[in-house]
Amino acid sequence: MITLTESAIAKFQEALDPTDYVRVEVTSGGCSGNKYSLVVEEYGEERTNDIVAEFDTVNVHMDPISAQILSQTVVDYVETLASEGFKFTNALASGTCGCGASFAQQQVCPSKTGEGE
Repeated sequence: MITLTESAIAKFQEALDPTDYVRVEVTSGGCSGNKYSLVVEEYGEERTNDIVAEFDTVNVHMDPISAQILSQTVVDYVETLASEGFKFTNALASGTCGCGASFAQQQVCPSKTGEGE
């Protein structure tokens, strides 16, 4: 399951209204083939197949495919001299582009994950 650091939780708590949640998705695009998307949505916009992860008062909604890709991902909020923002560290990514905005996904053999046994 996706993980949020304390820094990311705190930043979301600052930004979200009580009627909001965060949608995290993986979409096609970017230099490496996939990119992350963070969107603030209001309750009432949930999708029937959403997978929900709860972190204190922050709820993260994901579609099932994104949830699988993000299953070993840590989302942090980072502030440096040059920039600030949410940083994704995905153990399932086989590589990222130079700016870190997109990633390539590892191809997992079903026999290595225990699926299909």
